[in-house]
Amino acid sequence: MLNVTPDSFSDGGRYARVDDALRRADEMVAEGVGVIDVGPESTRPGSDSVPADEQITRIKPVVFGIRRNHPRVPISIDTRIAEVACAAIDAGADIINDISALRDDGSMARLACETQTPVVLMHMRGSPKSMQADLGDDAYVDVVADVAAFLSERIAFAAEAGIPRDRIAIDPGIGFGKTAVHNLAILGHLDAFVRLGVPVLIGASRKRFLGTTTGSSDPRNRLSGSLACVAAAVLAGVQMVRVHDVCESVEVARVADAIRSAAAD
Repeated sequence: MLNVTPDSFSDGGRYARVDDALRRADEMVAEGVGVIDVGPESTRPGSDSVPADEQITRIKPVVFGIRRNHPRVPISIDTRIAEVACAAIDAGADIINDISALRDDGSMARLACETQTPVVLMHMRGSPKSMQADLGDDAYVDVVADVAAFLSERIAFAAEAGIPRDRIAIDPGIGFGKTAVHNLAILGHLDAFVRLGVPVLIGASRKRFLGTTTGSSDPRNRLSGSLACVAAAVLAGVQMVRVHDVCESVEVARVADAIRSAAAD
């Protein structure tokens, strides 16, 4: 992931300047990244939304620069706003990563259909501003079943809107309206999402529940926990992981995939 924001929870501000963002993109490519996911809006718990014009100002030169420097590397745009997604696609983006699963902007599904752009549909309880509020025992009946049912419905919605099923991926939304217990339950039952029959993305890198589990309050010190999640995801058959630490995650994913392949023989 490449956050071009001043306030992301882990690396806020490091890549807010275009030159810094493009330098980091170069590093990510050298480290073996499969897709560069560009984020123009922090969606950490409690964050406020960012206007579309500001998001476009942040991402357009970055996406354009990455596409110019690395023409074969897929670029994902992490946004809930169709206007932002359209600007990113015009600049060279290939994938729409929508944390609202096409709910926040009624034009997003049409944009994806008209531009033949693949989408990632994520589960989120509420909005980034409110998602961690009132997470009591009744927040979910069964978090795995509830999230899987939501994503199944969103896959059907996207398909009915004209997006081919082979251009749809899903994300259970680790940390988006979920407690540490909820996140661990999802990671322990990833087969429930793999069974939905579309590619699955997991984004657990450096998140708060890892600090709750390991005792590390600084997101930058959560590498070991992040890599454990990468291994668990790959072993469960997940196709994509969204990470901060590309080099280490690529190595872990390769070993986990080799283990999974050996087990299947």
